[in-house]
Amino acid sequence: MSFALQKDIFIGFFRASMLGYGGGPATIPLVHKEVVETYGWLDDEEFSDILAIGNTLPGPIMTKMAGYIGYRVGGYAGLTSALAASVLPTVLIMIALISVLINYRDSPVVQGMTNAIAPVVGVMLFMLAFNFLRRSQRALGWPVVVGLSVVSLIAFELIGLHPAILIAALIIYALVRRSPKEGEAS
Repeated sequence: MSFALQKDIFIGFFRASMLGYGGGPATIPLVHKEVVETYGWLDDEEFSDILAIGNTLPGPIMTKMAGYIGYRVGGYAGLTSALAASVLPTVLIMIALISVLINYRDSPVVQGMTNAIAPVVGVMLFMLAFNFLRRSQRALGWPVVVGLSVVSLIAFELIGLHPAILIAALIIYALVRRSPKEGEAS
């Protein structure tokens, strides 16, 4: 067991957890930054696969991703480090600050801070989605990407299909779809 690796796992997930104000969706771009860009433990495709599978499972996305990535990178010790870094600091801070939050939740300052953070989280999620869209376009081409996006939007918004079913259907599509490279090799 490498202490340096465990330290990196802990620090990477600690930063994502501590800076991800707003819950799971706010932490996803931060986890991506740490895992893909800072440490290079995964590439974009692997990260998007983990994110898709994590979204289909119940529970907080941050802990699911931390557990899986920590285990994949550093075994059981990595799993423990990643989960501890993701959960413990937030729990301890929330216990310490809960009385302050309860006493000042109606304060214009607290509401202003919350309102100021919302657009930042929105931009971070947009950039993550844009990067996935751009990578998908390179792999599939615009007609397929636009078609899958429109069908997904209709299925989710208009029909009310559960996101887990939609993600599972797209995973099945990806598994049965022949890539252009496979078609050229035949």
